[in-house]
Amino acid sequence: MVFKKMLSAFGVGGPSVDTVLTNPNTRPGLTLDGHVNLVGGDSPARIEQINLGLVTRVEIEGGDHEYAGVMEFHRMPVSGAFELAPKQQLSIPFQMPVPWETPITDVYGQRLHGMTMGLRTELAVARAVDKSDLDQVSVHPLPIHERILEAFQALGFRFKHADLERGHIYGVPQTLPFYQEIEFFAAPQYAQTVTEVELTFVTSQQGVEVILECDKRGGFLSPGHDVIGRYSVPHSDATRTDWVQVVDGWLRETTGRYGSMRAQGFGMPHGGHGYPGHHGYAGHGRRGPGMGGVVAGAALGVAGGMIAGEMLDDAFDGGGDDFGDFGEE
Repeated sequence: MVFKKMLSAFGVGGPSVDTVLTNPNTRPGLTLDGHVNLVGGDSPARIEQINLGLVTRVEIEGGDHEYAGVMEFHRMPVSGAFELAPKQQLSIPFQMPVPWETPITDVYGQRLHGMTMGLRTELAVARAVDKSDLDQVSVHPLPIHERILEAFQALGFRFKHADLERGHIYGVPQTLPFYQEIEFFAAPQYAQTVTEVELTFVTSQQGVEVILECDKRGGFLSPGHDVIGRYSVPHSDATRTDWVQVVDGWLRETTGRYGSMRAQGFGMPHGGHGYPGHHGYAGHGRRGPGMGGVVAGAALGVAGGMIAGEMLDDAFDGGGDDFGDFGEE
């Protein structure tokens, strides 16, 4: 009996948990619906609580190094304490809201290279090892995101990579402790002045803040620089705007600011940080203290915490990394 109790404490013969999503596909601002299915073990168990958490891989800068960790950024309780009888089967329904700022993982039915998202179920069992379950989640763009991404494609930009950067963007209200960067190789008509463009969406119920970071190509005697533009767009504009023309205008306006900023003494090497300016700011990078005391980063409040080195990729089976027509190098 003592040996059986010891095995139970290590999860052997204890309750099991399996979360089943009605549909693993969702969008920012919608929900994830499903059931948490429990099966009792060999003996009665006291379940202390069941929680669901959205987790994703985030790039973290630490000193001179950058590494990837897994962050839980949204959590919801499913159940409080209760007794689970031996072999008892129990199914608990849930409907989990997806935060508006949740990053996009899939476009045109294909996984964005570099993006990972999962729903983690935590089953806390009294006097035993906690159980967990992890399910892959696909977050698709809202109509406003789709129109802007389609415009980049129509303009000839090629998708390079996407990731999440821990931190806050200067001057942009954020609820999550990270932001997404969708990176493109410059289209031919911009290649003389720009090498790459990073696109960030910070989405709310009202609309989306679009942040463009253009990697300004350096000349024979001058280094390259980043220039940033910020634009606010309501969701209602998704179906009534010529987005190719709009995005082209944003890009030309953003890259055109470099000359005037340099004349004002704002020009500095790649790796600096944002400055207040037109449309909120136009600067060079986004995180940490910049020259002149400008601070683009912020202290972070994390819902679940960071687990360095825990790669979500290892927990998921399959899943392509291609981005369809955007291509990948």
